[in-house]
Amino acid sequence: MMVVELVVVVVVVHLVVVVVLVIEVEVVVVVIVVVLVLVVVVVAVSVVVAVVVLVVALIVVVVEAAAATITVIRSDCAVGTVLKT
Repeated sequence: MMVVELVVVVVVVHLVVVVVLVIEVEVVVVVIVVVLVLVVVVVAVSVVVAVVVLVVALIVVVVEAAAATITVIRSDCAVGTVLKT
C-alpha cells in the first residue's frame, strides 16, 4: 500500500513542477490543489485496499467453510461404509 501511495506522490510532484515551470501558475494555488489531490488519492487508495482485504477475507472464510463441510460429508460416508460391511 505504501508503495502505491509513494508512486502517486512522486507523479503528482513531477506534474506540479511541470505546471509551475511551463505554465507559470501561481505557486500557492498549485500547492493547495496538490495537497487536496494527495489527500483524496491517499484516502481513496486506503479505502480500495481495505475493500480488497475484506473481499479476500470473505473468500477465505467461504472456502474454509466449504472445505470443512466436504470433510464432514466424506467422514460420514466413510463411517457409513464401514458400518454396512
